[in-house]
Amino acid sequence: METPSAVPVRTPLARAALRTALFALGVRLVSAVLAFYANIAFPLYERQPSIMAGAGSPFWDTFTRFDAGWYYPIARNGYHYVAGGRNNLAFFPVYPLLMRSVGRLLGPRPFDYVRGGILVSWVAFVLAMIALGGLARLDLPRRLANRAVLLTAIFPFAFFYGVVYTESVFLLFTVASFYCFRTRRWTLGGVCGGLATATRVNGIMMLPALAWIAWRTAADRREQLRALIGLVLVCSGIGLYSLYVYQLTGDPLEWVASIKRWGYHPGGAPWLALFRLAQALITRPYAFLAGERSAPYDALNGVAAFAFVAAVPFVWRRFGAAYGLFMLANLWLPLSSGQYEGLGRYCSVLFPCFIWLASLRSRVVATSLVALFAMWYTLCLALYTTTHPIF
Repeated sequence: METPSAVPVRTPLARAALRTALFALGVRLVSAVLAFYANIAFPLYERQPSIMAGAGSPFWDTFTRFDAGWYYPIARNGYHYVAGGRNNLAFFPVYPLLMRSVGRLLGPRPFDYVRGGILVSWVAFVLAMIALGGLARLDLPRRLANRAVLLTAIFPFAFFYGVVYTESVFLLFTVASFYCFRTRRWTLGGVCGGLATATRVNGIMMLPALAWIAWRTAADRREQLRALIGLVLVCSGIGLYSLYVYQLTGDPLEWVASIKRWGYHPGGAPWLALFRLAQALITRPYAFLAGERSAPYDALNGVAAFAFVAAVPFVWRRFGAAYGLFMLANLWLPLSSGQYEGLGRYCSVLFPCFIWLASLRSRVVATSLVALFAMWYTLCLALYTTTHPIF
């Protein structure tokens, strides 16, 4: 009689998850080294106050540019409302709450909140890549699903997954919600979706896509009821935050007004911003890029958004209406504000596009995409690290 092995045999799924986790961790480590090198090799575009202890650190400061300076005080001191002013209510609560919880476990110093935010981002990114691989395998063979993970991880704006920003947490909960809805785990999918809608304002834009999945998948009335409960749970994240904002300010939608005070006014024609950019790049590319201060950064953000808009019909045709609706809704919201700022970052979490790109079986196309993404990733990471306005 054979004696059972003391070490359990890993299943193929567990081995795949481990490989994905090691890959994701490797990407974050390499990115951290590249950011540090950029920070010591190139001059800063503009000086920013460090949120680190003391005079700052050439290594740790690379994780804390721009919006990190807003998440840090929320994690440390909570929300504060100033009537008529720029409020931190525009920044949704899940990420800073996780940042606070992990930071307090790490120690009592203010710096520990920052380390907590970095740890949250890195762990969420690793888990998001594992979840994305699982979701992609619902439609693709394993080799192509792994390619979807690769393309997501090295997309030019994917460096946001490793800094004190919400991208990694948002992607994790969004992908997990879609996976659960597609595998008919309605309640768990609703909880994940609710966490996503309490992480970023555009989280609620996943609702049409999830509703479509529920309508097409739920088999009978009992399952339809469970799916409806899941959809209600998706709305609960933004709903509970609005309730908190009401208790703080007397207006449940004060977070909307706060976002508008940052210059975002959604509801306009979504094609106008891309049309203006295309016109400038076609008619006077050199004068535009070399002569206007924000043009290089607007071009990077705008070209990314244009590429994702162009990909929508291909995603819709290849994978169905749910993924197409998700991309359309999440592109419409920022584009309708007329702003270029943040468009690349918003595109980085549109996972259906990466799954579609991975499904293209041409080896030449796959190799070209990896090379192109890696080069632009390095450029965008260096720009962000040296405080160029790419956020």
